[in-house]
Amino acid sequence: MERRSLQLAGRLAALAILVSPAVALAQRGGTGAGGTGGGGLPKEAVIAILVVVGLAVVIGLFLIGQFINLYIQALLSKAPVGIFELIGMRLRKVDIRTIVYSRIRAVKSGMQISTNQLETHYLAGGRVPNVVSALIAAQKARIDLDFDTSCAIDLAGRDILDAVNTSVNPKVIDCPNPAGGRPTIDAVAKDGIQLKARTRVTVRTNLARLVGGATEETVVARVGEGIVSAIGSADSHKQVLENPDRISKAVMARGLDAGTAFEILSIDIADIDVGENIGAKLQADQAEADKRRFQAEAEKRRAMAVAQEQEFKAEIQKNQALVVLAQADVPRAIADAFRAGRLGVMDYYRLQNIQADTGMRSAIAGDGSDKGRPPA
Repeated sequence: MERRSLQLAGRLAALAILVSPAVALAQRGGTGAGGTGGGGLPKEAVIAILVVVGLAVVIGLFLIGQFINLYIQALLSKAPVGIFELIGMRLRKVDIRTIVYSRIRAVKSGMQISTNQLETHYLAGGRVPNVVSALIAAQKARIDLDFDTSCAIDLAGRDILDAVNTSVNPKVIDCPNPAGGRPTIDAVAKDGIQLKARTRVTVRTNLARLVGGATEETVVARVGEGIVSAIGSADSHKQVLENPDRISKAVMARGLDAGTAFEILSIDIADIDVGENIGAKLQADQAEADKRRFQAEAEKRRAMAVAQEQEFKAEIQKNQALVVLAQADVPRAIADAFRAGRLGVMDYYRLQNIQADTGMRSAIAGDGSDKGRPPA
């Protein structure tokens, strides 16, 4: 620090030495006659030199002056930052106030973090104030967290300050998440009664597994799965209602925080209600399905019987058609018998009488049959 102060004092002295000849020339030029003195420079040249030197001094003071405040503030805070380091950071498009203030906070907290480390993290796209605040909070809480680990967590997209705060002050997560649209976790016991549970999970950040560890959504999903399994393994819903803590104990024993960025401290049943009789509803649905199946089978058998009846009717019509064809051959056979001399007139009349008698008997019987009538 003293060496840097001496270098700054030397540069200011060199600037004074450069300005002093111009001042001396101006003094000699003002004593000569006609604006010249003893072979000195003309008065106009001296004025021009003074103007140029004055402008150079003003510009230099302006360029250095914007860093003087931060330089002095860091120097008095025992976290010195060199003038040329500030100028270099400005040329590299680094927010010098963020770097200087972060270094002052770190040094005041007892952490020796160099300006180069802070600048490197800033250029990498990190959030330097968050990292420093997280390191300070971790140090006060006696949590083992170094600068490189915190930078890695910050560059991974995680909020390192929120992670440290959650590690110090455990966080409560609602399960299920109200933002998901479902207010409760529904499960069915072995007796068929549905239970609706709502739990709260108290977690603490595990900084060692924060990079690459699963997020809150994974914890909520695992806890929901454990609750459904615990309720489903109960013989009766009354057992769960009598001892709700059996659910939390069963879920805690599963080690659901493995591979996550959190450590589950406790799982508390906030509320549990009785839902529908899912077993009875399923049985009713099964009975309805069985009824429809049997109805479909009965309808199938009825359709088969109707089809068979139609087949029989078609067979009857077919046989009747064969009878009609056979009856059509009778007149032809009678005519052939007359021509061959095998049938006489008296035989024909007796046949007619028999047919007439048969038709009369059928008419008296009322069957309306015309089978006894002679063929036309």
